[in-house]
Amino acid sequence: MTAADTTAADTTATDEVLREVGPRLRALRRRSGITLAALAETTGISVSTLSRLESGQRRATLELLLPLARAHRVPLDELVGAPPTGDPRVYARPISRNNQLILPLSRNPGGPQAFKHIIAAGDRQEPEPKTHEGYEWLYVLSGKLRLVLGEHDLVLPAGEAAEFDTRVPHWFGSSGGGPVEFLTIFDRQGARIHVRARPRKAPPGAPQ
Repeated sequence: MTAADTTAADTTATDEVLREVGPRLRALRRRSGITLAALAETTGISVSTLSRLESGQRRATLELLLPLARAHRVPLDELVGAPPTGDPRVYARPISRNNQLILPLSRNPGGPQAFKHIIAAGDRQEPEPKTHEGYEWLYVLSGKLRLVLGEHDLVLPAGEAAEFDTRVPHWFGSSGGGPVEFLTIFDRQGARIHVRARPRKAPPGAPQ
């Protein structure tokens, strides 16, 4: 997962949220029985701006949404359709890149992010190693993953893991053209993953 892919995912998710604001505002206003003229008088936003906002012709901004939330007496989160606080589900949309389907598994902008990668069966691709700032950890769930990392050309079967500095040229692909699924954790700040194992239970009578 590259930094560009992460940015594209964030942008796509934001655009999707903003596209849904207009219909949500129209439904809320009609449910309350308020006309555009009355809402304009209450909020100080012109009728034309309100109409364009509801039709999706005007991009929603915080400056517009705050008075509308107050007028409708609803939380701002309800206008943008944000998940309730504490909701563990992740709503980010899948990304399709270089014969891979990438599923975001976390929502932690600016911090470590987790992804599931699915490479469909098909012809073997020619490696095109890339570099970017950060650090990455991966774990193969199924299939055989080909990892080109600097001068190394590795094949990782299911159950194997790897971690590396993403400033080293790297590329992921299928070994042999079969399907592959793997997980990655990416940190733009370059922080390494710390793995802690639980110590084995000491046998009876062993010194503590």
